[in-house]
Amino acid sequence: MEGSRRSVGLYFDESTHPGEELDTRHLEAFLGAVDAGSVTRAAIVLQVTQPTVTNRIKALERSLGLTLLERLPGGVRPTRAGRSILDQAREIMRLSSHVRRIADASLTPQGKFCVGASESLINHRLLPLIEYLLLRYPDMDVSLRLSTPQEALAMLRNGQMDCVFMIGSAGSDEDLEHCDLCPEPFALVAGGRPGPREAVSSILVTADLDVRHCGVLLTEVQSTLRAGRTLKLDSITAVKRMAEGGIGVGLLPEVTVAEDIADGRLRRVVDWRPATPTYTQALWRRGDVGHPALGAVLKAASDVVNAG
Repeated sequence: MEGSRRSVGLYFDESTHPGEELDTRHLEAFLGAVDAGSVTRAAIVLQVTQPTVTNRIKALERSLGLTLLERLPGGVRPTRAGRSILDQAREIMRLSSHVRRIADASLTPQGKFCVGASESLINHRLLPLIEYLLLRYPDMDVSLRLSTPQEALAMLRNGQMDCVFMIGSAGSDEDLEHCDLCPEPFALVAGGRPGPREAVSSILVTADLDVRHCGVLLTEVQSTLRAGRTLKLDSITAVKRMAEGGIGVGLLPEVTVAEDIADGRLRRVVDWRPATPTYTQALWRRGDVGHPALGAVLKAASDVVNAG
């Protein structure tokens, strides 16, 4: 297994001395131990032996002349020096992986590809995506990870995710590209019947709403309802149930409450339509343009979302 792994850069043996070129296998071992919190667990993830991981980390430390990991009774954690190189190490690994994929003569989508998305998009938009990709691209190993927009964007930037789907209204950041897949409007919902004058004590917001990208939308809602508080919850179901129980007004993507409104469990609070348009968006790092797997995922997502 180990013999089939490739590395971009110059190889050097386990007796590396300071000043020699870095081997990406050593960076991979270091990052694996940091992410797993254990050399043993890193070895399992990397599918090599524990001594191999240890030797590669030691070789990296010798090459840099730094102690990168602190050995603890229950595992390892990065030292101050280790933390200082984490972002650069992840970027080197991301770029080396990108080079390997581009260098593949066939340029067919293959290898591991990690996708992050919010609860509402996974449940209501993207579940067919995995089946689509598995059937069409058998050499791709695609994982779909539930995460908040904030978590997903952080992991996208540091290379732990390859593509993120989220609901937003703003353009991409400097280091990210994006495309709008479909309109994704929000609805204001509550339970029961409205009184003579609707009383709104708080707005219940799902974690799906990235305030940084949809801040204008949230300000618009707060101005419309003149609510006193905004409560951000981690679960769409929790927002629905609390709104149904009269605890507040839920701000949710329309696709997540359409059945509840049709069944009478929830109702629209006011005939409100947001002035700020929101969309299901796909985001990826600018440097990944042309990546065969990314292109396949974006095309599949567009087909799946628009077919739904």
